[in-house]
Amino acid sequence: MKRLFQLLTLLLALAAPLAAQAPDPVAPPAPATAFGPPAPSSGQGPGVTLSLRGGDGRENLSSALEIVLLMTLLAMAPALVMTMTCFTRIVVVLSFLKRAMSMQDLPPAMITTGFALFMTIFVMKPVVSDVYDQAYLPYVENRMDWREAAGIATTRMNQFMLAQTREEDVALILDLSRTPRPATALETPFHVTVPAFVLSEIKTAFQMGFVLFLPFVVIDLVISAILVSMGMFSLPPVVVSTPLKLLLFILVGGWDLVVVSLAESFTT
Repeated sequence: MKRLFQLLTLLLALAAPLAAQAPDPVAPPAPATAFGPPAPSSGQGPGVTLSLRGGDGRENLSSALEIVLLMTLLAMAPALVMTMTCFTRIVVVLSFLKRAMSMQDLPPAMITTGFALFMTIFVMKPVVSDVYDQAYLPYVENRMDWREAAGIATTRMNQFMLAQTREEDVALILDLSRTPRPATALETPFHVTVPAFVLSEIKTAFQMGFVLFLPFVVIDLVISAILVSMGMFSLPPVVVSTPLKLLLFILVGGWDLVVVSLAESFTT
């Protein structure tokens, strides 16, 4: 058995140079043309070449790579909208409003989410316009490469998120990630800004929800006290308080107040 193993090893050692000199069966030689000798083979199979440098010397992404990045962004769009825009604050405040009015199913969740989405588009329009004018158009017109365009877009989004984020939330994420404190706020790393922004948005939404709850809680307490004093223990207070909440909300123009408060709470 030992001699057989030595013989197989010797045969493999002798066959290695021959295999290196043998032609590649996958890539056949290029056929000869009528105007000259056959073109030299590049040694690469058929495929798509992803070039990063354009004809003017700038580093531009190829069409195939742009399509891949676009499909990736579309797949990550829901996560980006929820974590990098004002969507979180709006949808949480609307959920608090529904619970405060004792109407968890009205308006339906799809309508509330759709309204929050279009409110997000309305609030984020200046930021998106700046990114389109300062980063996307120059890149498409070959006036800057993809690195410069990505840097401008990241800086603009960073500026928007930091304008809504509390300093203590940024400091907390910096301490958790053991990241050195930047010299200025705009130099905060993007991986620090996003979680700090989401944390700050949730805190702000809960504060606004608490303010929305107060008048409706007062109505519930008054109705409960009246029903108990009248001896109507079997009648749930929600049955009487819900119409009064609706009447109060309509009389004070509640939807207008909520939408104006949400829109003006953001700094773009």
